[in-house]
Amino acid sequence: MLKSLLLTALTLVIALGGGAGSVWLMMEEVPDFGAMTIGEWSVNPTEGTPQADPYAKARFAREGKLSLGVAEGAQFIAARDTTGQPLRGACDYVVTGSVPASRFWTLHAVQPGASGTPHTLQSLALLRDSSGSFSIALSRHPAPGNWLQIGADGPYRLVLAVYDTPTVGSADFAEVTLPRIVRERCNG
Repeated sequence: MLKSLLLTALTLVIALGGGAGSVWLMMEEVPDFGAMTIGEWSVNPTEGTPQADPYAKARFAREGKLSLGVAEGAQFIAARDTTGQPLRGACDYVVTGSVPASRFWTLHAVQPGASGTPHTLQSLALLRDSSGSFSIALSRHPAPGNWLQIGADGPYRLVLAVYDTPTVGSADFAEVTLPRIVRERCNG
């Protein structure tokens, strides 16, 4: 009797632990099934739609995001620089280039565990060169020109939200040109 009870308890622990572990792995470590990669950036055209995979829907709901409609825009997310290294708050980066044609766009950093509202840059308040491209310093320390403040030393992701753009409606994301993220130096 005791042996059966212990085997049943062990079976339940393995089943619940394995199930919870696999859900955690899918929610935290595995990228969305519909996501596309463009340089350092990724985008999921089905995010927030009924066509998204179940794990993407759960991740979307857990993070409390608001969905952009297909005609409204898209969010491009980067967690690595041009060399493939994770973005870290202890490092300084430069984001250079341009974004797809759009009426408006924003760029902000998402840092796990960071408190407060993230610092954001937006397209209407950006210094550009004569060709229309830009250069943005990502750092904890103030920098001249366009600067996006990073709050902590840990890892973070950049979110580039592009609004009212014809790129999303014509939807061949493989032809979209996005800015590059180049690491300049690290402090630790």
